[in-house]
Amino acid sequence: MDIKGVAVKIAREAGLLLKENLGKAGKVEFKGAVNIVTEADRKSEALIIEEIQSNFPDHGILSEESAEIKAASGYKWIIDPLDGTTNYAHGFPFFCVSIGFEASGKVVLGVIYDPVLDELFVAEDGKGAALNGNPIHVSKTGSLDRSLLATGFPYDLRTSKENNLDHFSNFTLRAQAIRRAGSAALDLCYVASGRFDGYWEMRLRPWDVAAASVIVKEAGGTITDFKGSPFSIYGHECLASNGLIHDEMLGVLRKKTPAAKKVKKP
Repeated sequence: MDIKGVAVKIAREAGLLLKENLGKAGKVEFKGAVNIVTEADRKSEALIIEEIQSNFPDHGILSEESAEIKAASGYKWIIDPLDGTTNYAHGFPFFCVSIGFEASGKVVLGVIYDPVLDELFVAEDGKGAALNGNPIHVSKTGSLDRSLLATGFPYDLRTSKENNLDHFSNFTLRAQAIRRAGSAALDLCYVASGRFDGYWEMRLRPWDVAAASVIVKEAGGTITDFKGSPFSIYGHECLASNGLIHDEMLGVLRKKTPAAKKVKKP
């Protein structure tokens, strides 16, 4: 089976495992004040890693819950066995399995599966993006004030001044609306499929964005850091949009303090 076929197969298998255990996440461990890992995370990860190693023993693997498996082949799988762990632990059905594949330093394949809605997002470098086999494309919304945006907050938001609350405030006053659903990978897929017009977040990790970054690009979207520089899955900022509102979003991100809302005098 080819790399894409294996990625799709294991994403579906891991997603089914997660769906079957929804509402019974098992033991929950805290990696920080609000950052958690569940038994379901570990079971999903074990399933994915076993399948990859069985099919491609000379490939490296970078996953959220385990030490990196390095390899000299130049091939690396970048996986999040459960993106949206907090949602999952509370029984909130917005989570997914994310699998990216990197060749010689470039992510060339992204597979993301939402088992609750049975939605499979797939993109290959240069071949477009699809949802359940049908081509997807970013939205055509041309202005920020007509846009539906998404974001998330870093796990150290209680202790760090760089916690996205200023950007959230500024975008709230500029966009039509903002959603914070709790899965970076799915948020980016929703940008790719035109459900969201833009998305921003800080201090994400490679497994949060590797697969989704390919899907956004192949759906015709734009993805950069907060300064408009080329995006890297190993960076710390992610701004994704339909391209049409990207400059407006960059302008909002340049603001250092929350904007004051003008109130009309009676």
